[in-house]
Amino acid sequence: MSCDKNRVFDEYTSIPDAWNKDSIVTFNLKNIDSVQAYDLFINIRNNNNFSYSNLFLIAQIQFPQGKVITDTLEYQMATPGGEWLGTGFGDVKENKLWYKEDVRFTEPGQYKVSIQHAMRKSGSEEGIEDLEGITEVGFRIENTQN
Repeated sequence: MSCDKNRVFDEYTSIPDAWNKDSIVTFNLKNIDSVQAYDLFINIRNNNNFSYSNLFLIAQIQFPQGKVITDTLEYQMATPGGEWLGTGFGDVKENKLWYKEDVRFTEPGQYKVSIQHAMRKSGSEEGIEDLEGITEVGFRIENTQN
């Protein structure tokens, strides 16, 4: 078994059946060292029911004092030939997606990270109501590699 010395926080939430566009996955971060710099990742596990080559997410960090940072993110999930990116055997692939690097949590207290999908069908303004194929959403904090 290998040692994961860079991991500071690593948690997943299971997505039953389909990920509803109004379903927000939230991670509560406690006791994060305010001096250390960190790299942040969003981890996505998908199966063959995910029928898109890209994934659009809205990620939000809520600071203890009330400040909120919101990002709209796009990640490539498959090659142009349709082969899944990520690691894993069988139907489920895991993607460790860069979110932010060299982040410092300088405010004392609890931070919240929220993630929801922002998928739309091409040419449509309406969001996809229930996104199939995403089985788990995770959030990971690692010590920076500087």
